[in-house]
Amino acid sequence: MKREQKREQIAEIQDRFARMSGALLTDFRGLNVASMTALRDEFREAGVEYKVVKNTLFGLAIKDQPYVEALTEHLTGPTAVAWSYDDPAAPARVAVGFAKSNKNLKIKCAVLDGKVLEGSSVVELSKMASKEELQSQLLATFMAPAQGFVRLMAAAPTNFVYLLDARHREIE
Repeated sequence: MKREQKREQIAEIQDRFARMSGALLTDFRGLNVASMTALRDEFREAGVEYKVVKNTLFGLAIKDQPYVEALTEHLTGPTAVAWSYDDPAAPARVAVGFAKSNKNLKIKCAVLDGKVLEGSSVVELSKMASKEELQSQLLATFMAPAQGFVRLMAAAPTNFVYLLDARHREIE
């Protein structure tokens, strides 16, 4: 690889880390082409960018980051990085789900808010609700008092109608 190509790749990795909301490093040894394609498809569906990187170029790209020391220890063997720009937990969710069915995928670590998460922390991150789920929960919380008020206001006329219906049945 020529120097200019290396510089471009380093700049590309730096740009992705500057824009990301979450990233995940994986070791893909043992995955066949079909499994790797299936994994890439799952990442793509989740809006996650997945790319195999050279460890030396990756190390050079993150040298100015505060988490460089924690990430450098994970740069052994083949490394692929999954970047998410919207949902920080999306890479972890996809990778943990895929690793359950395919034991060859090894999750090295995750980067979230400038911190490196390892092991069980990545599994916990994968259980975090997505942005859309959190928004819907918040909306439901905001709507609950209004819905309760509407039900309360409708209760009296509804009960009156039930009373009239019961009286009507008694008479018949």
